[in-house]
Amino acid sequence: MVDLKLLEHLESYLTNRRQQRFLEVVSQRTKHLTVAIEDVYQKHNTSAVLRSCDIFGIQEVHIIEAENDLQIDREIALGAQKWVDLYHYPSADTCIDNLRNKGYRIIATTPHETEHKLEDFDISEPACIFLGRETEGLSEVIFDRADSHLNIPMYGFTESLNISVSAAIILQHLTSKLRKSEIAWQLTEEEQLEKRIDWSKKTIKSINSVLEHYYAHN
Repeated sequence: MVDLKLLEHLESYLTNRRQQRFLEVVSQRTKHLTVAIEDVYQKHNTSAVLRSCDIFGIQEVHIIEAENDLQIDREIALGAQKWVDLYHYPSADTCIDNLRNKGYRIIATTPHETEHKLEDFDISEPACIFLGRETEGLSEVIFDRADSHLNIPMYGFTESLNISVSAAIILQHLTSKLRKSEIAWQLTEEEQLEKRIDWSKKTIKSINSVLEHYYAHN
């Protein structure tokens, strides 16, 4: 259960403008769609994907680190890593198992022709969009275990997009479609309150002393 007194206490340290901004942003967050990144080794690509997730309201990002550990370029991410929730996995299988247990469909992106084009993608059920490595793409494990594949139609000589560009195109299209639908895509009231507490903690510079004072008197 959310500690509403704690939320009130923390938000008393924020400006009215910051409080309002949190309310605006959290109302547009979703877990109906999420993103998984597999072993991306160029940190500017990972950082750009995180930035796109924040911009388009994706609250959770799943990082598979079987070969490459997550690295963030702060100048590119622009703080996105602070506002989205990052989950780390040692293998594709553990990531897929966790997402399946939460009710997500596993969607493997591919530059090649597939039965599911971006414009036809069904958003009615929760889905996780998997994005692969810069050169090799997604591993066979993910392709083999995916519920479906997703393709961005391309009409030039080159057959693939940069991973961060692919993420931005996919997320812009799907979240726009989601917001026009009647699907209950927003965070629950409790999840929104939890995020406000989390974001407040990450914003207040002297948070440890603030929390110490609060718990000493409550």
